[in-house]
Amino acid sequence: MAPTAPTLDNPRTPVTPGPAPRSGRRPLPPSVPLTIAMVALVALLAVLTGTAGLKPPGWLAAIAFAVAGWAVLAEALPRYGVRGLGPADLVTLTRSVLAGGVVALIADTSHPRGSVWPLVVIATLALAMDAVDGQVARRTGTASEFGARFDMEVDAFLILVLSAFVATQLGWWVLAIGAMRYLFVAAARLWPWLSAPLPVRMSSKAVAAAQGIVLTVATVLPHTAALVLVAVALAALTWSFGHDIRWLYRHRDLAPAAAPAKDGGESPRRRRVLTTIACLLVLFALLGPNELDGLTPATFARIPVEGLLVAALVLVLPSRSRRVAAVLAGTGLGILTILKLFDMGFHETLARPFHPVYDWTFLRPAVDFLNDSVGWFGAAGAVVVAGLLAAGLIVGMILSVLRLTRLAVGRRSSATRWLAALGVVWVSLAVLGQPVAANSTANEVFDDLRQVRADLLDPGVFEEQVANDPYRYTAGDRLLPALRGKDVLLTFVESYGRVAVEDPAVAPGVDAVLDRGTDQLRAAGFEARSAFLTSSTFGGGSWLAHASMQSGLWVNSQPRYDKLTSGDRLTLTGAFKRAGWRTVGVSPSIVQDWPEAKFFGYDKAYVENNVGYQGPNFSYAKVPDQYSMAALQRNELAPKDRAPVMAEIDLVSSHIPWTHLPHMIDWDDIGDGSVFDSMPAQGKGQAEVWSDTGKVREAFGQSIQYSLNTLISFLTTYGTDDTVLVFLGDHQPSPVVSGDGASHDVPITIVAKDPAVLDAVAGWGWQPGLNPSPDAPLWRMDQFRDRFLTTFGSRP
Repeated sequence: MAPTAPTLDNPRTPVTPGPAPRSGRRPLPPSVPLTIAMVALVALLAVLTGTAGLKPPGWLAAIAFAVAGWAVLAEALPRYGVRGLGPADLVTLTRSVLAGGVVALIADTSHPRGSVWPLVVIATLALAMDAVDGQVARRTGTASEFGARFDMEVDAFLILVLSAFVATQLGWWVLAIGAMRYLFVAAARLWPWLSAPLPVRMSSKAVAAAQGIVLTVATVLPHTAALVLVAVALAALTWSFGHDIRWLYRHRDLAPAAAPAKDGGESPRRRRVLTTIACLLVLFALLGPNELDGLTPATFARIPVEGLLVAALVLVLPSRSRRVAAVLAGTGLGILTILKLFDMGFHETLARPFHPVYDWTFLRPAVDFLNDSVGWFGAAGAVVVAGLLAAGLIVGMILSVLRLTRLAVGRRSSATRWLAALGVVWVSLAVLGQPVAANSTANEVFDDLRQVRADLLDPGVFEEQVANDPYRYTAGDRLLPALRGKDVLLTFVESYGRVAVEDPAVAPGVDAVLDRGTDQLRAAGFEARSAFLTSSTFGGGSWLAHASMQSGLWVNSQPRYDKLTSGDRLTLTGAFKRAGWRTVGVSPSIVQDWPEAKFFGYDKAYVENNVGYQGPNFSYAKVPDQYSMAALQRNELAPKDRAPVMAEIDLVSSHIPWTHLPHMIDWDDIGDGSVFDSMPAQGKGQAEVWSDTGKVREAFGQSIQYSLNTLISFLTTYGTDDTVLVFLGDHQPSPVVSGDGASHDVPITIVAKDPAVLDAVAGWGWQPGLNPSPDAPLWRMDQFRDRFLTTFGSRP
């Protein structure tokens, strides 16, 4: 008898075919109810469009779900010998329509997330009907293996999409609830004993049934309550699966496909393949580097002492304790491997390792970047694949350690001899200082734990620094008197780092723009002074640099940023506001709520939805830099009889991936930005640019040239005697451009027409012109606020 399918009430409980239908009524041909269901789904989507603002991405996802479901049913019906859908199947089909509505609401990221009630209502109806189809099947005598499997698949998929939605609020670990059943089914393909019949347990039914309810309720609960509730549900589900896997393993002789051969009935070829995979996984966890440059044959031609210790442990422990130790070791190695992969990504983008305590906050910006670069479906697919791979990696590592443990115990004498020999070799090589004797895993764990400790202690240290502000209570009339009447523009140029003015592959073009700009500005009556600042971040995390510059504090992590922006420390913008300036923030790349605008002290914040731009996106950049500057001029600087303006402007046309770049046009032609419509198609695409590192560096240099030309042209076109421009980079570009071991330095320049402004900064020792030389003065970014305030007459 073939292995039977699990039910949803307990995803591991087999189903036996029910009695023949009592009703003499013929079931409906499949095409009729499936067509009606498709029409019903379209009607539901239309209702959601009118009531909940559902957008095309939601429609597309739901229709794709429906078409895929139709295809699956069309294949499954003849395989199960079913000619039509019975009454219970129609109830399940109705639930699948509701599941399609849930898919639509979750897939539509443009849907306003403030109200989840449409999702809650539809999910509740779908879950409530779960009990109906079973009752209908029993009362009509139409219970069948197909019906049970159909019911299970609808519920399992509903739980998967609900877990994906809740994961966006609580963390991607919630995906384990939805993925666990699919991982179990995949594992059963490799280990057929997992498909054996299970005894019915009410606890398993209760745990499985509770998952959908918990996930739905969690969407409307406060964060802490939802976190606790979902964590408890996941723990219960993990216990339930673990309990049944343990039972199945002990009774694996009941598996229908199991043969009474040794090694679980595996063929020699299958056994070799799986054992080889297990060895490779464990070796990568133990010896794999945390940087891509370390992926060399020599890295893996080493003896890991941690592997020897685990092998010795499993050889001496009794059976029960040995399995527990193997599972714990596999879990630890799986988590360690995930952290190594994160380290690789962070080294490639931010030139530093992953910090386990707070760097999870970078995942959301990473998803937003993918969304802007490859579209919503590409970003969503990448997130789902990454989550499943992470869960699969941990499960695979556990199974690998268990397999290798069984292999070692089954050949205890041979394993012990090999262990002793390798132990002697390792000790000998370690004493000689040879790298073949590896303990890299222990070192990495120690480094991670030390970093975790430092990160956990840091909030207390930073809180004291935030409170120590000599300008906190300074009156407005004592702030910035030397700049009265000036329009001060603090402008960040994305990824404008030292590499842009010094690297031989990038600097020639950028230097030419800066040197030519120095002459153009001088001809217009402006003078400039330049130097370098050391940024608090590298390759990304621009907001950390902005906060460091504005607050006079070293803001190099998300917890520091959150702590700072939740307080009332005086920022540069806040100082100008207190002194009587109108303060403005221009950051059109921001597409979500921006509560930090209040902390920075902006009277007006221009973001994507209110800057008036009607043109195209340029890859990540929502708005070309020239439009951002034109909007500032039109809305804030051009009006007469106004207060002086202090503005922070964030220019992002030079943001990675440096593709589809805009080019300069006449300022009078900018209008609402629609003049830019044809430019993205004229620029180089991501596939072309990123096919070669040299092309990436070239594109980066071109993007910086565009941003700098924008600022120079803006000053020569709109600058006045009262204009003061401070422009700087937020951080160096990623290592693909900066290279390994690059500094965190960024150029900074102050430009003004009034000689008094530059006379005031003479004591800084900055160099004339827009282009600082390599030996120009270097400050830390957090030193700028106090020096600037003091230089222009502020008295604490």
